[in-house]
Amino acid sequence: MLLSVIVYLGLMLILIGALSALVPLRFLAIHRRRTGWLVLLTGLVVAGVALTRPASETTVAAPRTRLDEFAPAYQFNEVHQIPVNATPDRVYQAMLQVTAAEIPLFRTLVWIRRGGATGPEGILNPSDQIPILTVATRTTFLKLAEEVNREIVIGTVVLAPPGVRLPLAAEPSSYKALVQPGFAKATMSFLIEPLQSGGCLLRTETRVYATDPVSCGSFARYWRVIRPGSELIRLMWLRAIKVRAEARDR
Repeated sequence: MLLSVIVYLGLMLILIGALSALVPLRFLAIHRRRTGWLVLLTGLVVAGVALTRPASETTVAAPRTRLDEFAPAYQFNEVHQIPVNATPDRVYQAMLQVTAAEIPLFRTLVWIRRGGATGPEGILNPSDQIPILTVATRTTFLKLAEEVNREIVIGTVVLAPPGVRLPLAAEPSSYKALVQPGFAKATMSFLIEPLQSGGCLLRTETRVYATDPVSCGSFARYWRVIRPGSELIRLMWLRAIKVRAEARDR
């Protein structure tokens, strides 16, 4: 997340510098166009360094979940969790049934991510009436594993070689075996863990594994730009599941 913050700091400096190169923004203590150009160049360097910084790979030492089985190694990930005052079965059903309409800001954020373009049904353009996980698994995602009332894991190919239109593997084993150069796989899970104090802890994690350094670098630039919006979507998604599960429990 830190690199994403630095990227956006660089972009802000680029914007301020570009404006000041035309009309110095004196309220920001920029009194000359030359200073504006210096700010712009500084922004380019800051954003460029953050976008191109190499990503390190993490490997799970002792697999504990089905996510660990399908994504034991990754260069990018994000984790979020929320306590839910409901039984595991209620949380699980809410997770399966929640729709895009129940997730605050979801429509706005995916519209920005699509660049305002329209397109076919998918997780970036879901129906408000159909559960979002249903939309995902019938379009671009493959259901990799499911343990009722505990965990569900889905995955998709997010980067493929130029000119290759790879259909999503029909079998989880094929997805797991996809390691040839030129690809990046995104694996996402929801995990429900009962709490001793009552209720559950609902956790979601997304891991991305790029199969070669070039693909890793390409995805890193994309990831560091979309990361803040991705984080917010997942936080709001968890919140929507919590609201639905606790309402049903009452």
